[in-house]
Amino acid sequence: FHVSNPKAHNIAEIADPDKAKQQHDELKPALANFAEVIDLPELAGHPNSVFTRDTALCTPDGYIKLRLGLDTRLGEEEWMAQALESLGEPRVGEITAPGTVEGGDVVLAGTVAFIGRSTRTNEEGVRQLADLLRALDYEVRTLSLPDRYLHLDKVMMVAGPERIICFPELFPAGFFKGFESIEIPERGSNTANVICLDKDEIIAHAANSEVIGILEGKGVTVHTINLSEFAKGMGGPNCLIMPLERK
Repeated sequence: FHVSNPKAHNIAEIADPDKAKQQHDELKPALANFAEVIDLPELAGHPNSVFTRDTALCTPDGYIKLRLGLDTRLGEEEWMAQALESLGEPRVGEITAPGTVEGGDVVLAGTVAFIGRSTRTNEEGVRQLADLLRALDYEVRTLSLPDRYLHLDKVMMVAGPERIICFPELFPAGFFKGFESIEIPERGSNTANVICLDKDEIIAHAANSEVIGILEGKGVTVHTINLSEFAKGMGGPNCLIMPLERK
């Protein structure tokens, strides 16, 4: 939270450290009702390291070390790799230069892997990751994102084993074949950035009110947490976790 150059870190507004800690402390027990939570200390000099999602991608076979697309975040992937290996997680691949992939651009839904090309995840990174995931028996579906969206998880996310929430205008016909799509309007502060806890059960930022209402109307149980301090760094609930295991 000690940021001398917010623009270099893609931070819109400096967060209040005390409020951020309180909000993070509220998120952890909500997660702990569904899974073991491992808390890592912030990487010094890397205020975005709180957004652990971007640093690695865990699969049932092991983890893939990613390569971040923002210069000021380089080094976070090695920090996470060391943490994962200390927990006994095997490495099954890594993204190498000139490729870049950030975890917010990858959504795993069963045996389907959705990957977004973005300002943070380049074509070479998509190619490398797609090859790695296909070797692990994933079906890979890719999409190029408009520059106004930082990551894929802003515009789509799983809401259960066979349900996807999305901004429908951005996706071609058939992109979500095999899934039920819950459509949300692409306007205002709406975002698909949520945490899927279980079948039809998610965590959402409390400010994402229109989307919360739509999801509840579809029978989804929504746990709301105020994550305003992390939104100042362009992050949402999904950005704050990096799942090691999935059901």
